[in-house]
Amino acid sequence: MGEVTQKKCHYTVENGIALLTIDNPPMNALNHVVLKDMREAIGQLIENDSARVVIVTGAGKAFVAGADINEIKKQNTREDGANFLKNGQDVLNIIENSDKPFIAAINGYCLGGGLELALACHIRLADESAQLGLPEIKLGIIPGYGGTQRSTRLFGKGAAYELILSGNFISGKQAEMYRIVNRATEKGKVVDEAKELAKAIAARSRLAIKAAMQAIAKGSTMEFYTALTLERELFGQLCETEDKKEGISAFLEKREPKFKDK
Repeated sequence: MGEVTQKKCHYTVENGIALLTIDNPPMNALNHVVLKDMREAIGQLIENDSARVVIVTGAGKAFVAGADINEIKKQNTREDGANFLKNGQDVLNIIENSDKPFIAAINGYCLGGGLELALACHIRLADESAQLGLPEIKLGIIPGYGGTQRSTRLFGKGAAYELILSGNFISGKQAEMYRIVNRATEKGKVVDEAKELAKAIAARSRLAIKAAMQAIAKGSTMEFYTALTLERELFGQLCETEDKKEGISAFLEKREPKFKDK
């Protein structure tokens, strides 16, 4: 399908891969308008059967350089501050809870709310020269779109404490070392590599992808042996599908499978 344009973000869908671009010059700050347009675009892509994998990136020299400071400046009571965060948390939760894979292709500056957006994605690739950080502490506040929680769960308390308490920036290459991103890519190649990964995922059975994502997401919140039960149940469900039969046949016949998502 062709390009679909919102006020502050746009996307294309081609060969099962959606490329969602945050486009709010000059640095793609996450203000309330951007979050509104993101929520609408993400909802459309989740419902769009032709979009099997979603890549999120930023236009220009930034992925997302943070929330809009002028909007934060207006929050002067604890009630206002807490309520201000809810919309951003809700949008990022939609991404994390989606049964479609979201890949963050981190280009340029990925700071504050931008890194929180990336952490909500299921997979993260970063340009080796990208700048990542959670600098809210320098403003006398803390990350509020899930940064304090997803960071500890994804790459551990030690790295989370260092990143959040210092407010320092790190490069995409350093982020790979900290396991904040799956891997760093050559300069200027992050979207291309994200597309290659998305291409591989898009070729798999949608039923198996959904089951795998459910097993990982739900299982990670369960006691281990309860999670193993969930894994068995999901595996059993897939054994009844046409895609399982096709996958096994293709393997035995030494050919590429042709999944029908059935």
